[in-house]
Amino acid sequence: MIIDAVKIWNFRSHEAYSLKCRKKTSLIVGENGTGKTSILEAIYLALRGKSFRAGDGEILQRGAEFYRVELLYTSGEKVVVTYDGMKRSFLVGDKKWARLPKKNKYPVVLFLPSDLHLVESSPARRRDYFDRVLAELDDNYGSSLSKYNKALKQRNELLKKETVTENELFSWNVMLAKYGLLVRKARKKFISDCNARLTTVYRTIAETDDEAVIEYRLQGDEVSESEYLARLTEETRRDVILGHTGFGVHRDGYEFIFNGSVAEGSASRGEVRSVMLALKFIEAELILARTGRRPVVLLDDVFSELDEVRQKCLVKNFKENQVLITSVDEV
Repeated sequence: MIIDAVKIWNFRSHEAYSLKCRKKTSLIVGENGTGKTSILEAIYLALRGKSFRAGDGEILQRGAEFYRVELLYTSGEKVVVTYDGMKRSFLVGDKKWARLPKKNKYPVVLFLPSDLHLVESSPARRRDYFDRVLAELDDNYGSSLSKYNKALKQRNELLKKETVTENELFSWNVMLAKYGLLVRKARKKFISDCNARLTTVYRTIAETDDEAVIEYRLQGDEVSESEYLARLTEETRRDVILGHTGFGVHRDGYEFIFNGSVAEGSASRGEVRSVMLALKFIEAELILARTGRRPVVLLDDVFSELDEVRQKCLVKNFKENQVLITSVDEV
């Protein structure tokens, strides 16, 4: 058991709410629209230092002047998150921080209903999913991705000006090349680690001899940092016309492959759900291997999307983790 209790105030629809967690599995039951996901969101915020779905302005209850989250660990440590309408802060022990310190972040496996539709989702949605998972595994990845996205935003804003010179773009090109390749390297390593286990884990869930693979597909050929920089420079005129950056790791994609064929449009509902369960189990394994800590598992209303066999598989594979589940029914 990792989390002992959680209390929230003015957090979305909750004026005040408290949860005393159980040793292994805590179940939060309620009808749709009653704020179950918001409770998991508050827990995630205190564990990871950010929401998985919105900014502070959206989280703050309408008409309220602040929101507050208190998370008490079984160790006695407490993390308090507050937002006063202007800025968010974290109180850990007797120290206040603008961001949750790396040493105070706890790993999480988050499972949302939308994750079960990842195979058929858009390329952007897949990138967002794997970016979130990678950030759980590696804080350096999150830092590199953040710097890349900031540079991309700045470059795109310059491209929308009536006139822009290559000199104005150069510093942002350098940052995109540097951090873009760090992002790409981490993504490729993660997919390689996943594929090393994916078929084996998938077969234990689906009970078939099928092969499941994820391909990380580059936009264009593999390039060095200098080649990446040169490509950005070469495409300046085109980017100015389009008003955005056309080349980069923000265009790389992921493809699910079953038995040598693209899964999108051909995989069955059961196959899709089995591969997503396999990914979640592998994610938990990788977190334990890299951090030495078993992640807290947050399951947001996913049981209603799974048949009985896969429900039991989910429970069995996370039996050593502390799990918090939201559901419209008792499970």
